[in-house]
Amino acid sequence: MDDTTTTITPLGGDVYEIDTRMAGYSGITAGYLILGDRPCLVEPGTSGSAPVVEAALRELGVGADDLATVVVTHIHLDHAGGVGDIARMYPRAEVVVHEKGARHLADPSRLMRSARMVYGDSLDTLFGELKPTDAARIRAVEETGTIDLGGGRRLESHHSPGHAKHHVGLMDSQTGDLYVGDAAGVYIPETADVRPATPPPDFDLDTTLASLGKFRALGPQRLLFAHYGPVTEVEDTLERSAEELRVWVDHVKDARDQGLDLDHAVAMVVERTRDRYAVSRPDVDPEIAAKYEVLSSAESNVAGIMHALDRHA
Repeated sequence: MDDTTTTITPLGGDVYEIDTRMAGYSGITAGYLILGDRPCLVEPGTSGSAPVVEAALRELGVGADDLATVVVTHIHLDHAGGVGDIARMYPRAEVVVHEKGARHLADPSRLMRSARMVYGDSLDTLFGELKPTDAARIRAVEETGTIDLGGGRRLESHHSPGHAKHHVGLMDSQTGDLYVGDAAGVYIPETADVRPATPPPDFDLDTTLASLGKFRALGPQRLLFAHYGPVTEVEDTLERSAEELRVWVDHVKDARDQGLDLDHAVAMVVERTRDRYAVSRPDVDPEIAAKYEVLSSAESNVAGIMHALDRHA
């Protein structure tokens, strides 16, 4: 498989899932192309994924001047790291992001410094460099916003903080698809597990649960996870997402009350939650669990919850 080999999955309704092959992994981060009068790319993925995404769009008949819009659910590098590259490849595309993230796409220097502190040398392998996007091409949305997909079809953005303060969910008026980003956690299609995604510094339990309630109230027909793929069991999945968040927060509270440091807290939480996930069973390929640990590690989740508990204390 070369660097730009594409995996495209038609999902119906002129929606195509693109495996962005983050850091060379398959089935870890998805972008989505909505084809129509005004083609729209949701979640371009990392900078390293940009050639893969460009090859997929070419295969789907979308040329350099054809892409109308690029939308990100939030500015974490696994979702938005490729925005600058994609903006250069598609010079007519408008870039849509929540207002709290817009300045970081125009000037990524502060975001990249923070990411470098967290990831060190592995940053380049995992994500690459987020390049600046001309501020004139960025449209910031607030509590709600609308993206014109052409033919009367639209994508409606809904501010959904909790995972990140600059997070939005995106609802397709025609299909009822809801692009959930990371607000509902990580879905593992191989085992149908739902795991939390609670990294520092923005995670907040009550805010996240409120966003999940907002998603439920929208009445989506299908959830489209960036990690990873479509889910039609909407109610059950959103409920499971909320339940897992509560379980992890309760266990981290226990660890904090016991005065455990981060390493010991992570070990305790992993041990207590292992049986909740089919991906942990001995008959499941351990590589599946390993690739999701790269993406959304137990250490990152526990650190984010610890940070939130300290903030409230």
